[in-house]
Amino acid sequence: MYIKELALLVGEMAPWLLLGLVFAGLLKVYFPQKQVNRYLGKSDFKSALNAALLGVPMPLCSCGVIPTGISFYKNGASKGATNSFLISTPQTGIDSIFATYSMLGWPFAVLRPLVAFVTGVVGGIITNIFVKEKSENKTNTAFAGKHSVSGDIKPGESACEGDSCGCHAPNDEKRMSLLQAANYAFIELLQDIAKWLILGFLLAALISVLLPDDFFSSFKGLGIVEILVVLAASVPIYICATGSIPIAAVLLLKGVSPGAALVFLMAGPATNVATMTVIGKTMGRKSLTAYLASIIGGAVLFGLLINWLIPADWILGKVAHIHGSGHEMLPAWLQTGSAIVLIGLIIAGYFAERYQKSLKTKTMDYTILKVEGMTCSHCEASVTKNLLNLNGIEEVIADRNKSEVSVKGSKIDLKEVEKTISGLGYKYDGVK
Repeated sequence: MYIKELALLVGEMAPWLLLGLVFAGLLKVYFPQKQVNRYLGKSDFKSALNAALLGVPMPLCSCGVIPTGISFYKNGASKGATNSFLISTPQTGIDSIFATYSMLGWPFAVLRPLVAFVTGVVGGIITNIFVKEKSENKTNTAFAGKHSVSGDIKPGESACEGDSCGCHAPNDEKRMSLLQAANYAFIELLQDIAKWLILGFLLAALISVLLPDDFFSSFKGLGIVEILVVLAASVPIYICATGSIPIAAVLLLKGVSPGAALVFLMAGPATNVATMTVIGKTMGRKSLTAYLASIIGGAVLFGLLINWLIPADWILGKVAHIHGSGHEMLPAWLQTGSAIVLIGLIIAGYFAERYQKSLKTKTMDYTILKVEGMTCSHCEASVTKNLLNLNGIEEVIADRNKSEVSVKGSKIDLKEVEKTISGLGYKYDGVK
């Protein structure tokens, strides 16, 4: 029974998740990230708006959004824009929008990015009003002349600088861009969310099998009480936007109201203890308060609005139709094939990622540092980029699986290295 339910959940979600990964890879490679500081630097409404627009489609979970957002802040983004990005990004993403549609129907697929956008903008505005900027906390970043092994390389850029480098001919640029998109989507991003995606499926199938269909019926009619109970359970835990979808689908089928399910989809991916700790340490308690107030207030408000304004039977009917017998939105062979491909990519990516980093560190002479707290490829990229900004460091390989950062350079200042790593919210444990 459990295995059958698990297989059904994976089959329903796999085709849309693969499609979302493709779009995420293309977005990562072709989005002009060099212009980020230009649009996020001021403490005004426009910067908060731009940050939310940037964050909504980005496929970053709450562990990956922290180093990315903090890097934006340290590289010139205002606190308001940073909070807007930190709030809007983990709630949704181009990959989770497709997956949400597959399991929860188009109402939730529309509501998730809309709510993420609104709460992000509001959070940025609140931060701009109540939190004063300190320009001395920002640092200027310039990576010219540096070589990054695990950092991001965009189209039109290369690890080598100068017109005479000739690393890639113009005719090869399109092919290289597609390879970068595929590598990001099916290795980096998929490995980032794989653990939480698997956990989400396992928990969803377990809830579906163990809980009776009327388990949550006691909460019906209690309105805000139900929402607050779900909120209290969602805030401290960590689960990515995509991994939260199968759990929310099962909760809806077990009797949770649509508004409470939306609260789980918002607060679960957007908040956890680690995220709150880093924000408070880096941007201050007032910024953390604005961050939490926006997410919690937005979750409660939108949860209540959904329950008041939209007929529950209408939303639940669409979810039940998707998960009922004979409902298949896609052919069974496509669901089964996609599930097999997805599982194969997760397994292959696991070994490929580790082999690539192991090969690089064995072929070059590096100083290996112990760094705790890196959980995804975005953490690795953030550590890499910030360390490359230090004088004397020429190459960096960050490996979250081993909790190691390998650095190479003519003169490495370990005190500056420790300061940089700690400033990003990670724990520096010295040279291995």
